[in-house]
Amino acid sequence: MSETPLLEVRGLHVFYGHVHAVRGVSLTVRRGQIAALIGPNGAGKSSTLNAIAGLLRPAAGEVLLDGQPLARLPAHRVARSGAVLVPEGRGILQRMTVEENLKVAAEMHPGRDLRERIDGQLRRFPSLERRRDLPAGQLSGGEQQMLAIARALLQRPRLLLLDEPSMGLSPVLVRQVFDILAGIQREGIALLLVEQNARAALALSEHAYVLERGRIALDGLARDLSRDERLQAAYLGGDVKA
Repeated sequence: MSETPLLEVRGLHVFYGHVHAVRGVSLTVRRGQIAALIGPNGAGKSSTLNAIAGLLRPAAGEVLLDGQPLARLPAHRVARSGAVLVPEGRGILQRMTVEENLKVAAEMHPGRDLRERIDGQLRRFPSLERRRDLPAGQLSGGEQQMLAIARALLQRPRLLLLDEPSMGLSPVLVRQVFDILAGIQREGIALLLVEQNARAALALSEHAYVLERGRIALDGLARDLSRDERLQAAYLGGDVKA
C-alpha cells in the first residue's frame, strides 16, 4: 500500500470576486519531499499556496494534511496543524528586533524550551545572531528572508509553504537561501515552493507542477521537467501545451 501523502490538494477552486484564479488544482507532497509550483505570472501559484495556508477560502475542493481537512480552517489553525507559510514579501515585523520577531513566532508553541528554540534558529542563521538586537526593517533582503524562514521554523512545521523566497535577491543570496532550504528538508520537513526562478526551483525539488491560467498544465519529476520543451516555452513567451 502506498504511503498517504503529507499534503493532498484535490480539485481546488479559488475566486477573487468574479475572477476564477485557481481551476481544479490537484497536487500532493510526500513527507520530507520538496515540491515546486512554477509557471508564468498570474497563473494562480500564490493563490493556490494561500488557499492551502488558510489565507483564502476555496470555493470548492479539499486540502488534507496527513489526511486531516484544512480547507475551512483559519490560517492560524492551519499553521498549528503543521502547514506554515513563509509569505511573499516575508511578513516580518519591521519595527521589532530580530530577536523579538523570533520570540513572537516561538510563543505560538510555548514551552520551557522557548529560549533554546530561539537560540537554535540564531545559530542556524549566524548573520541574524549578529543582528539580533537590530530592528528587522534594517536587515538586508537576504537577511529578512532568513528571518522569515526562521520564524516559520519556530512554529514547528511538518510542511513549509514558501512563496517566492528568491524574490529581490542577488544570485549569490538565492544560492544561499536555497542551500538553507535543502538543509531544512534533510531534517525531515517537507516543502512546497512557489517560485518564479524556475531553474533554481527545479534544481532543488524532486517533483514539480506547472500552472497555467489556474490549471495544472504539466507535472512530473523536476529533473525531467527541467528538460521539457513545453516548460521552456512558458518562459519564452509561449503557452504551455498540456
